[in-house]
Amino acid sequence: MTSAEILQKVNGALSALSYDRQPASLYEPISYVLSMGGKRLRPVLMLLSYQLYREQPDDIMMQALGLETFHNYTLLHDDLMDGADMRRGHQTVHRRWNDNKAILSGDAMLIMAYRLMAQCSADKLPQVMQLFSETALEIMEGQELDVSFEIRNDVSEEEYIEMIRLKTSVLLACALKMGALLADAPQEDAQLLYRIGERVGLAFQLQDDLLDVYGDPKVFGKAIGGDIVQNKKTYMLINAFNRANDGQRAELTRWVQTTDFDRQEKVAAVTRLYDEIGIRSLCEAKIEAYFAEATQLLNQLGVAEERKACLRQYTAGMMHRNS
Repeated sequence: MTSAEILQKVNGALSALSYDRQPASLYEPISYVLSMGGKRLRPVLMLLSYQLYREQPDDIMMQALGLETFHNYTLLHDDLMDGADMRRGHQTVHRRWNDNKAILSGDAMLIMAYRLMAQCSADKLPQVMQLFSETALEIMEGQELDVSFEIRNDVSEEEYIEMIRLKTSVLLACALKMGALLADAPQEDAQLLYRIGERVGLAFQLQDDLLDVYGDPKVFGKAIGGDIVQNKKTYMLINAFNRANDGQRAELTRWVQTTDFDRQEKVAAVTRLYDEIGIRSLCEAKIEAYFAEATQLLNQLGVAEERKACLRQYTAGMMHRNS
């Protein structure tokens, strides 16, 4: 199957999930969140990985849905922690309902994700649950680092990369490795796929940093400059401080410290400083480097080239996006 056909199947399977437990009010926000759409990167990657070795990716659809349910649970709680108003063009759960509903329905989503993941054969269950549980803990660790960075002004590039590895990359890596494990792939291939997912995930998150500054808001789906307004410790801001001259650093510091500002003026001023310092090209080079590493690892995979074609094309599309 092509990635487009797999995506269609994933969306169909998500729509078919049953929420027949009571009280219905607990499950309504879950159905709402999963109906918002999205790229569905994680289930698609899992099914593409499985398809490298087996012919019927539908066989692991429940595990793929478990991963997507878990991902959306993290977004639901992230939105609550960030006080976000919108997600994918829709009101966030805590805005449409309330904070308590977001916490409780999010917790139910986490449990549902584990139930979906556990619907695999008994011989696969221990390694599947070990990988999934380890990944879940790492994502929580990444979120905690992200929160802690908000009150620090000494975050290094290395610390930032480790944070996004934990918060974003490991779930993509988990998707690729889990697909391989469920397909009885060689352990060497499963580990290679994990490393591919890590590097693709790092590149993907750095693209988000870049698009938040330089993207087209009509295509990106939200206002440009949100990270700048919130003084988020991104790859962009960290390297701007590291590479700025004294005058540029003083101006950056002033914009970061001020609490009374016009949004458009601040975004324009910081973007201009990024341009002067060369931050865009620096970030683009880092993205390309991670993607090149992923491509080299994919080349090493012990699978016929024609079987790699869909995964290769899909990851290339992830690296050349504008939203």
